[in-house]
Amino acid sequence: MGDVVTDSMEKKAKFYRSVYWDGDYKTGKLFMVDQPKLPASFETITCEDAAAVAKCIKTMVVRGAPAIGAAGSYGMYLAVKEGTYAKGKDVVEALKKAKAMLDASRPTAVNLSWATKRILDLIEANANAKPDELKKLVWEEATQICDEDVAINKRLGKFGADLIPGGTPDKPTNLLHHCNTGRLATVDYGTALGIIYTLQEQKKNIHVFVDETRPRLQGARLTAWELQQAGIPQHLICDSSSGFLMRKGMIDVCVFGADRVTANGDVANKIGTYMLSIAAKENNVKVYCACPTSTIDLSLKSGDDIEIEQRGKDEVTGLTIDATKGQIAPTGVPVTNYAFDVTPAKYLTAIVTEEMVCYPPFEKSLPEAVAKAKARLASSRAEKKSA
Repeated sequence: MGDVVTDSMEKKAKFYRSVYWDGDYKTGKLFMVDQPKLPASFETITCEDAAAVAKCIKTMVVRGAPAIGAAGSYGMYLAVKEGTYAKGKDVVEALKKAKAMLDASRPTAVNLSWATKRILDLIEANANAKPDELKKLVWEEATQICDEDVAINKRLGKFGADLIPGGTPDKPTNLLHHCNTGRLATVDYGTALGIIYTLQEQKKNIHVFVDETRPRLQGARLTAWELQQAGIPQHLICDSSSGFLMRKGMIDVCVFGADRVTANGDVANKIGTYMLSIAAKENNVKVYCACPTSTIDLSLKSGDDIEIEQRGKDEVTGLTIDATKGQIAPTGVPVTNYAFDVTPAKYLTAIVTEEMVCYPPFEKSLPEAVAKAKARLASSRAEKKSA
């Protein structure tokens, strides 16, 4: 397995990147926030090779669809960084092997395979270049993917914030947020939480109900921590109370992210999203899914086509990620642990992307958003080439 180095550090700044490269492309290193350590401590991990990146993705050191896409893009670079190649086609072959390994680390979130494919496609298109030039090109593209993610999230945040009123001086708008979709789930800023950060920047009066998000407690461990860092009013709730809060009129809007969105608008997201969306529909609460266009997979017709990851039993039998601490179930009890579920499109008010707000019929609006994103990327590359 790859070399993973843990580096403990004091965090002086509130905001950070969950995945970042420190230094130039030859001597720099890849760092990730070690998310299972939060909220008890803030630590980073250094990945020395592609296998280490795959391990961090699989063990959820880095998690959140955009963040694992960013990590995978740098994993592609680490796969070829130290290699010696006679010609460009050798670099392409090495990247193909790295892509297969990285993509297999977590199958549900499409951003990972999207990022590795984007890099492989670019290098295949330039395979006649010298190997060292291709290495640098891989690093530059990975860096661009990370920088783009931040800009994408901020555009998405503005689209989403325009949909949500800010309450009154006496009564805030109450948002219910599922899992973690913020600075830890993306390179920086966030998708659904990015909308919440934008609402705060616009000085709208808001309050967030954060569900704990069993079994790995991303809401309790990560989202609550992020919102504390940002000074946004919140209350942590257990997952099973969300429907009751909606029935009592305590929730105005439900927001969450996505790990994959199919052509018809079905959304694969953290387990529990489906039940949340049903409860929202029953209680006339608006439901917004927030995701970058890189999460939209137009090759799949519906959520029935999505491979849903199953994880180990220890996540369910314990109150902590390490089930040897805080065991809550009998030893040896059988466990079913799906990491994601699929919310049918009929339960969504809209899907918010960085290019536009997509409304039903999603078969029409989602391809339009993807086309706009591709045009933006093509324009950016043309400008870069002419500079």
